[in-house]
Amino acid sequence: MTDTATAEQTNDPSFENVFDELEWRGLVHVSTDRDALRDVLGGDPITYYCGFDPTAPSLHLGNLVQLLTMRRLQLAGHRPLGLVGGATGLIGDPKQTAERVLNDAETVTGWVARLSGQVERFLSFSGENAARMVNNLDWTAQLSAIDFLRDIGKHFRVGTMIKKETVSARLNSDAGISYTEFSYQILQGMDYLRLHESYECVLQTGGSDQWGNLTSGADLVHKVTGTSVHAFGTPLITDENGKKFGKSEGNAIWLDAEMCSPYAMYQFWLNVDDAIVVKLMKVFTFLPKGEIAEYERLVAEEGFRRAAQKRLALEVTTLVHGAEATSSAIAASDALFGRGDLTAIDAGTLAAALRELPHAELDADTPVISALVATGLVSSTSEARRAIAQGGVTLDGERVTADDATVRGTLPGGVSVIKRGKKSLAGVFIA
Repeated sequence: MTDTATAEQTNDPSFENVFDELEWRGLVHVSTDRDALRDVLGGDPITYYCGFDPTAPSLHLGNLVQLLTMRRLQLAGHRPLGLVGGATGLIGDPKQTAERVLNDAETVTGWVARLSGQVERFLSFSGENAARMVNNLDWTAQLSAIDFLRDIGKHFRVGTMIKKETVSARLNSDAGISYTEFSYQILQGMDYLRLHESYECVLQTGGSDQWGNLTSGADLVHKVTGTSVHAFGTPLITDENGKKFGKSEGNAIWLDAEMCSPYAMYQFWLNVDDAIVVKLMKVFTFLPKGEIAEYERLVAEEGFRRAAQKRLALEVTTLVHGAEATSSAIAASDALFGRGDLTAIDAGTLAAALRELPHAELDADTPVISALVATGLVSSTSEARRAIAQGGVTLDGERVTADDATVRGTLPGGVSVIKRGKKSLAGVFIA
């Protein structure tokens, strides 16, 4: 995100203290001393940080919660440090179920650069409270094992460490936990200490599933320096059934356009359930309290219009991918469902949209009947013939009337769109 884009963002002026707005948006799931934290955030500017580990080539929806939380604090005048873990990413935060696969150093270095670029898009790097990027490899690469154990490890008690939720779960599982992953919380705790010493950082934010690591850092700072510092954890983002979105669950919504296209992201937000759409608007948009209250009313009284979902999709896709890509995604969505011109969609956006639909790669001049079967719109050639005879099949926006019609890939990028009925769509990529 450019400084021009961030300049348009504001916190809700109806809140005198940014902590109150964070609470209203449901972003403070757990924290150190609440009253002390509120006083700190309502006072003079402080330095705070959030860390992102390069365990994948892109950040995802859960990370976006942290990025927007960082931005809200920055808009309140505080100074953000965006940490990408070149060191911790070589180990990875312990998962609930099993050991992580360790990535090689070259891969992690490449992911550090990619994630740093993503973090930079959501913060402002100019002005009195300009953001800074840091990498924890800078203070761990030259640290010997003896120095690490003597200077840092001595402050951690094993009894406390094994009580951390993830560690406890792993210790009680068949997988167990390696000393490598067991040590992760010490490394992350050291990050807080180093940032406190170098930048006077006094607040760390993260997901509530990171609470054990967050408190490890706050405890370490207090033990070494005698200073009480702060931390708070945001709630995990779940669907209407309570299932977490994330790479460990296999349903991550990535921030990289190559891993999750603007069209796919727009559709994701457009399809969220009424039960959670207002909650998501609070977390993922900068819309003020009064405007969100109006959308809450619309959900209750005119939910069929899906006004809240449309606004949420517009706001978040624009935040992540920009206005131009979002406009193209909306145009593609409209055209695919008969409310626009398919030939006016750019090839990249159309291809991305079709990959989200049932699709097949076929030779040029493949019969439409065969394409209907190949894409799964019908189960047999006889069913395909009946659908055509009943006037229920269109190809690239034109009704198919003959059994010998063929797919030619006449749309931008050499693709075709087949529709059966009003809502069943499929894409064809010409081989």
